[in-house]
Amino acid sequence: MSSEKIIPYKDSQLEKKHQIARMFNNIAWKYDFLNHFLSLGIDKTWRRKAINYLKQDKPQLILDIATGTGDLAIEALKLNPVKVFGVDISEDMLKIGRQKLQKKGLSDKIELLEGDSEALIFEDNKFDAITVAFGVRNFQNLENGLKEMYRVLKPGGTVMVLEFSQPKNKLIRTFYNFYSSRITPKIGQVISKDKAAYTYLHESVSAFPYGKQFTSILEKSGTRECEFHAVTFGVATIYLGKSKYFLIGIQNSKL
Repeated sequence: MSSEKIIPYKDSQLEKKHQIARMFNNIAWKYDFLNHFLSLGIDKTWRRKAINYLKQDKPQLILDIATGTGDLAIEALKLNPVKVFGVDISEDMLKIGRQKLQKKGLSDKIELLEGDSEALIFEDNKFDAITVAFGVRNFQNLENGLKEMYRVLKPGGTVMVLEFSQPKNKLIRTFYNFYSSRITPKIGQVISKDKAAYTYLHESVSAFPYGKQFTSILEKSGTRECEFHAVTFGVATIYLGKSKYFLIGIQNSKL
């Protein structure tokens, strides 16, 4: 089944993007804790490695899509950008992110905005780099989401996607799938009170293309110089590419 057809709440008539917003609003208050707990803290290493790949580009204006509570946006400050914008469909996740920024004194460097990743509120050719961590598989329409990313990216700008994948080693893959399908939903239900969210995590990861399959999708969407780097035995993968075309579209905003 296509990842676009995987939804959190199978008894709901809401379209996927609204279910995703509902899901993250439900688990926002425990999202950071569960992220770090369920990954044994390795997710922090993944974000650090992903941002390190952008160091040579020295992007001045960065957009973090599906920013959640802003962890990747905060990590991106190590690149010394002028400004980082974060966009997410879940207002409750953003509330927690804004509180985090305020505590860290970073509200002047990072701005978090509610918005649809498939209909971005920014003008064309605005950003030097676009980052997404564990968000593209949640797009209702992957093609539309990628097109929007390239619309607001400057010609020659860089896209970095960090996403879950499948380990190549059979033994590790078997253990990983058991952990993500049996253990994670139970822990997620106990702590967040939303079992569906962490069942969806496993189902969406299992259905999402990874490795060369995903770089092929990126290339069709307008990416050149695509490359990917598996981390932690392939549990996650970092994808990188450059904007291929100068896209002209409708300017939705002057942000």
